[in-house]
Amino acid sequence: MTATSISEVNPADRPVRRSRINLRRQLTGFAYTIPTLVFIVVFFLTPLVLVAKMSLSKYGLLTGDEGINFPKNYISIWRNPLFWPSVWFTVQYTVLVTVMLLGLGLGLALLVQTVTRWSAFLRTVFLLPVSLGLAAASLLAYGFYSPAIGPISPPLEALGLIDNPIAFLGTSLAALLSTTFLVVWKFAGFYMLVLTVGLQGIPDDLYEAASLDGASSWQNFRHITLPLLRPSLSLATILCVTGSLLAFDQFFILTKGAPDNTTVTAVQVIYREAFQRQNLGTAAALSILVLIVLVLINILQFRFLRGSERD
Repeated sequence: MTATSISEVNPADRPVRRSRINLRRQLTGFAYTIPTLVFIVVFFLTPLVLVAKMSLSKYGLLTGDEGINFPKNYISIWRNPLFWPSVWFTVQYTVLVTVMLLGLGLGLALLVQTVTRWSAFLRTVFLLPVSLGLAAASLLAYGFYSPAIGPISPPLEALGLIDNPIAFLGTSLAALLSTTFLVVWKFAGFYMLVLTVGLQGIPDDLYEAASLDGASSWQNFRHITLPLLRPSLSLATILCVTGSLLAFDQFFILTKGAPDNTTVTAVQVIYREAFQRQNLGTAAALSILVLIVLVLINILQFRFLRGSERD
């Protein structure tokens, strides 16, 4: 009995058993990651490799791969008369939408955080537009901005306040502002939700201690709220900038590049190269450039976030 007990608890066997248990745990954890790995490989890495290969080739929509022609696709991008205007317009749109969405989202988050009685109702109202698809919201906006059936111009004309219908999409600036209004209306509730989560993570003890020291509301916001809200603001900025740089649906439905191709975004140039000019190689090259820009922006954003957290 004693010999058997000693052999069962032999210290020499313990490392082997532990290694087997650790191996099982590692294999179990790896098995759980297999579906995610398959999803990433099938729906991200494989298309990325195919697009990269396509960007190096002469690839027609109907003719297929006609061989390597690097760097002609990338050179043709710089010669495209729509490329640089589309880049400048996309940057303008991105800056305008990002500033307005983050500012309004933060304001709404502070509002629902402060008002306790109506906070649930306000959250619901602000989040309702988020439930709409962007294409559906763009179609609604198209009818809203219409000079014939829209709810603004006909009543004003009937009252004699205006002589001609308001051209919400008639000029480049008007189209930019009208589309920005649509996007801000639709997504402000989403960014309110993101920033509300960040606000709820700030301990109330900090505000109580600051109030005991005589801090004002502005000082609380500047020295407590903003510094501790940086992770949520960084996430919201990344989502907003990425979504704005990839803008397509709203401009395709509302303006289609009018007037005179002044509201064409970078993604619309990709669409025109691929499906109107049937040049998938150039479209793929432009897609790779957009991807590189997005990766660089995200890297800079993460570095800024880390630096601010260290400070």
